[in-house]
Amino acid sequence: MRDTPTWRIPVGIFGLFIGIMVYAILIARYAPDVIGSWPGLAQTIAYLILGVIWLLPLRRFLIWMETGKWSAPAPASSDAEQE
Repeated sequence: MRDTPTWRIPVGIFGLFIGIMVYAILIARYAPDVIGSWPGLAQTIAYLILGVIWLLPLRRFLIWMETGKWSAPAPASSDAEQE
């Protein structure tokens, strides 16, 4: 765990907010043109998928905000496991 704050946290929060806003605006602008003529059930499934898909890169982004690296750190090995 880190003891001091880093610049990545506020920059990451701001970047995440801007990214979600851009994604939402793009979906709200272009998805109805494509999906609007589909049957209701298909529209529901498409919007559910589009509503959840932004979560896919979130884990790596949060790891970067916390550690400065894009992948999760290797688990620390304890002395008990080495014996």
